[in-house]
Order: sequence, then structure tokens, then C-alpha cells
Amino acid sequence: MTENQLTMIQEAQAFVTDLLSNKLSKNIRFHNLEHTEEVVAACEKLAEFYHLTDEEQLPLFIAAWFHDTGYVGGKAKDHEALSIQLATEFLSAQNAPLELSGKVVNCISATKMPQSPNNSLENILCDADLFHLGSDTFREKTKLLRKELKNFGENSISKNDWLKTNIDFLEAHKYFTTYGQETLQPIKEVHIKALKAELSELDDHTKKSKKSKNTDDIIVEALKIEDDKKKKKEKNNQSERGIATVFRIMAQNQNNLSQMADSKANILISVNAIILSIVISSLITKLDANPNLQIPFIILVVICVSTIIFSILATRPNVNHGKFTQDDIHNKRTNLLFFGNFFKMSLPDYDWAMGEMMNDKDYLYSSIVKDTYFLGVVLAKKYRLLRIAYNIFMYGLILVILAFLLANALPHPIEVYTPG
Repeated sequence: MTENQLTMIQEAQAFVTDLLSNKLSKNIRFHNLEHTEEVVAACEKLAEFYHLTDEEQLPLFIAAWFHDTGYVGGKAKDHEALSIQLATEFLSAQNAPLELSGKVVNCISATKMPQSPNNSLENILCDADLFHLGSDTFREKTKLLRKELKNFGENSISKNDWLKTNIDFLEAHKYFTTYGQETLQPIKEVHIKALKAELSELDDHTKKSKKSKNTDDIIVEALKIEDDKKKKKEKNNQSERGIATVFRIMAQNQNNLSQMADSKANILISVNAIILSIVISSLITKLDANPNLQIPFIILVVICVSTIIFSILATRPNVNHGKFTQDDIHNKRTNLLFFGNFFKMSLPDYDWAMGEMMNDKDYLYSSIVKDTYFLGVVLAKKYRLLRIAYNIFMYGLILVILAFLLANALPHPIEVYTPG
């Protein structure tokens, strides 16, 4: 976010915190600062989940801070109107653009019961406002709401009626985001079952000597099961991501090492080719005049040629036959991740084979392991040949220098002139 956007959100937080801390009735036990902070936190979680842009997050967070500020007016009914008024006045004082104010107003309006969101931002705020329905804090929050209704001018509600009201509300409510539908809805269903079980016990007016489980135990156990499922799923996802990361890092490292080997081999080939061209062009005409240079010349040529040969061997590609059969795929004998095993196959055959491999996790991981292994084998061969080439060049260069020094130290043969 930009500095101006962060500043505006911080100003909104400070304004709402002061407003709800000092001007909100103490009888309001649910729609207070704590609830607002929880809604903002839920919006942050959903914004991160859906990768919202900074421009999308700004109106969402401001609307989240202001959506229940209308309760400072002392009435629950149509409190959204006062919330919109307070938010509009705040944004006007901040010189916010009209487009931003419009988005904030629409988000707050969408939270009015029954909720009526029209876009993704409004969907997120509506789900964040009732995030607690699909969490383990539902029982605690519904008790606070009942106290608020009792102390905020409503008639006292019997436990039986309160259970029915909650069941009807939960069954009528729906989450608008996929996160809410997939993550929060299953937990909400658990709460509905628990409330119905409690209502059934009240309606029967019979007490059994042995209770299998009370409602809280049912909730705790159900939430624990859901939590265990989520943890197991997250653990499996983390494990698969970890495995994928390891293979990706290994592949990148091997690719970098292979490129380094090819680069070093190219350097050797270029250097020795230049040395050969210079030596041949400059020394070959002097061999007749100074026969002592013949041996150093031959040694230098042999060394340069040998170095070039081993450098070429280090970079020379090796391609397989490029075909496979259905039996190879069924028996998991072919690594489809290496082009040398499929480049002669038709696209439909390769597409079918890849589908078989992708549907078999063991086959897929086995192929990745094989690909990594054989890349390592090829890489080891490259570096072995490259080491030989460097050794030939290094020690040969020393030998050539010594040979040239010795050739220059030896007396040059004297040509005897015989008159014709």
C-alpha cells in the first residue's frame, strides 16, 4: 500500500476506536469495538486469501472499521444509515475521491440484514461480519448478543425461543465467498446440529440418568474433528509444497552447474582455437630456420587439440531412441520428463502417457527422482571430461613453456654454405 492509503486506514482505526470506546453504550455487549476489530481481522485474512490489490483493500478496510459505528446513535434498527453518514463525513474530511466513498457506502449497505452484496468486496465484508458463525467462538458471541438484545430495550427472550431464533437464522444465512462456503459453512452446520440437539432436550422435558454427551462436548468434538481434518490437509499440502520446492531447487542447481560446465568448455575451445591459429601462422614458417622449435610446436598442437577434443566431449549431447510403448507406461519404465524418451512419439500418445503419469503420484515422483538422478550422472560426466581438459591445458602449458625455453637454450644449427 502507498503511504497515503496506510495513513487513511490508520486514521479510520483511530477515529472508530475513539468513537466506540467513549460514545457507545455499555449495554451493547456484542456490536462493540472488539467485534469491529474481529471483522477487520477477518477482512485482512480474506483479502490475503484472495490476493486483493491495494486499491481493493482500502475501501474494504475502511468499511469494516465503520460498518457498526451507527450503534453510537443508541438504536440497532437501521444503524447502517448512521454508519454510512459517519464514514462519509470521515472520508470527506480526508479529501477522499468520490469513487472510494461510493465503494465504502455500498459495502456498509450490503451488511444490512438480510445481507445483499453485489460484488466481491461486499461479499468479503458480509462474510467477515458473520465470520463467528463458522468459528469456535460462536457460543460465546451468541451469549453476548442475547445479553445485548435484553439490555438494549428488547423483551427478555426465553432460552427455547432463543434457540429457535438462532437455528432459523443460521439455516437462512449463507456465506457468499468460496472461503466461507468451504471453510466456515461446515463448522456452522455443526453449530446448527448442536442447537437442534439442545432444543430437542428442552422440548422433551425428560432427563436421562446417563447422558452420552452434552451439547458443548458435541461442539468440541465436532470442531476437533474438523480441525484435525484441516490440519491434516494443511500438513499434506505443506509436505507436497516442500517436496516440490526441493525438486525445483535441485533442478535449478543442476541446470546452473550444467550451464557453468558448458561455459567453461566453450572458453577452453575458444582459447585453444585462438592459440592454434596464432601458433600455426607465426611459427610454422620458422621451423625450417630453427629445427629446435619443432618439438615444442608439436607438443603445443597436441595439447591444444586434446583440450579441444575433451571440451567438445564434455558438451556433446546424447539423445535416446525417443520412443516408448504402453507397456512401458503401465510398468513405469519410461521417464516422460526427459525429451529423449518421447521426441519421436505423436502428441496424442504423449498426452495419454502424461495423463497416466499425472494420475499416479508414485509414478510422477519416481519420474522426477529418475530425472534428477540421470541429470546428475550426465553432469558428473561433463565435469569429469572438463577436468581432464583443464588438466591437459594446465600441465601441457607448463610443458610447452619449458620446451620452448629449452629449444631457445640449445644452440641453433649452423647452415653450411656450399657454393654451387
